[in-house]
Amino acid sequence: MGSGKIMMCGILASALLGGACNRADQPRDAAVRDEATAADVEAKRQQERNEEIAKLDSRVAEIDRKYAEAKQEVVAEKKTPTAGLREELSEDVTNVKQAVNELKTTTPDNWWDRHEQALRRMSDDIEADVARLAGTVNAARPSTTTDAAGERVSTEPFTSRRDAFVASMRSRVDAMKQALDKVNASGPRKTEVEDVRARVNKLGEDADRLGSAEPDDWWDLSKERVTQYVDRIEGSISPGR
Repeated sequence: MGSGKIMMCGILASALLGGACNRADQPRDAAVRDEATAADVEAKRQQERNEEIAKLDSRVAEIDRKYAEAKQEVVAEKKTPTAGLREELSEDVTNVKQAVNELKTTTPDNWWDRHEQALRRMSDDIEADVARLAGTVNAARPSTTTDAAGERVSTEPFTSRRDAFVASMRSRVDAMKQALDKVNASGPRKTEVEDVRARVNKLGEDADRLGSAEPDDWWDLSKERVTQYVDRIEGSISPGR
């Protein structure tokens, strides 16, 4: 074979090999670009989450400042603490700080455990008020499995665990509503009953919404829960108390 033909064959072979390599590199390049895009999107979302947390931090700092000023005023002027300075609110101020701090470390992996725990605590608090006003509340308690440290252990799929929790919450809400329906009250006590009833109704609405929750909703649901907590405590403290 002539040297010219040999050279031409070499050129063609190189071109074919280069084309094959380029085609092989394209999926890898596309994967790298997709990873970079996903990383950019997640970084932007994290920045947005950090900004939202910073706003909540600022609100909680203001709550703490107002509460401390109100307490100091009561001490200085020897006033009787009002409802806004009750012991329960002092605990709420501490807990709302913790809630915002926990939001900073909430992830797609731990959000459901935290959400369950927070709603159970909320249910316990509301049920205690219902029991104080109406007597015993006959609510069904869901069974749980715990490890040696007392932490809840679950190997259930998300949907099954969600549905079981929502069902138990609805059961508790129904029992609390039934207990309040039996209360005959007037004046300030009636107002208190209606305030507690409103909290029970809100808990029921939260449970209903949670019934359609998906794992990807982790941030929106967590942020909303903490924000509503901040809203409630903020509304309990006003200048001059």
